Amino acid sequence: MANYRNYKTSRILPTILVIVVIIVVIVALVSIARALFFSGSSTSEVVVDTTRQALLDTSAGSAVSMTVRGPIVANENFRSYRIEVSPNGRQLQTYSGYLDQVLSDDTLPNNTAAYDQFVHALDLANYTKGVQFADDKNDVRGICATGRVYEFRILKDNAPVEMLWTSSCKGSTGSLQASVEQISALYTNQIPNANSVIRKLAL
Repeated sequence: MANYRNYKTSRILPTILVIVVIIVVIVALVSIARALFFSGSSTSEVVVDTTRQALLDTSAGSAVSMTVRGPIVANENFRSYRIEVSPNGRQLQTYSGYLDQVLSDDTLPNNTAAYDQFVHALDLANYTKGVQFADDKNDVRGICATGRVYEFRILKDNAPVEMLWTSSCKGSTGSLQASVEQISALYTNQIPNANSVIRKLAL
């Protein structure tokens, strides 16, 4: 009888040990999966929310800008322009050459209520959708030599919080993941007669 009990115990203990090991392994795998998938997602969401918060900020020093560069040609023929909007001002500057010689400067006042509507419109147009490139990938020099390059910035005290870019060349889509036509139209609509001024550049 004692031998039977010892035999039964010797059969049960390894089985229990195997079950315990399996449970520990399953718990460990679940923990690793959570760490890999969920922690990464929450970090991404925090970054997006922070950028969106900067976009919708209407306090002093907040601003957004769009810079458009034409084809890379001779210095005499190179053209570009920039629109910047803040809670207290709107500006459209056009440039000649790679040293940004000012051709025209239209500066207008603004107010917080108008700026608030504008940045919310940008937000709904997915202005912050995309991930800013790092290092050389965020360098637009030489990009889309035969077309246009668009740079969109969120600024705080004249320092960039984020810069996303895209171009009219299919091979250089950039970091912006939104409609460039929709966003650029929102900018130009902030400056009366902006389209006629920009057309003169013949980008």
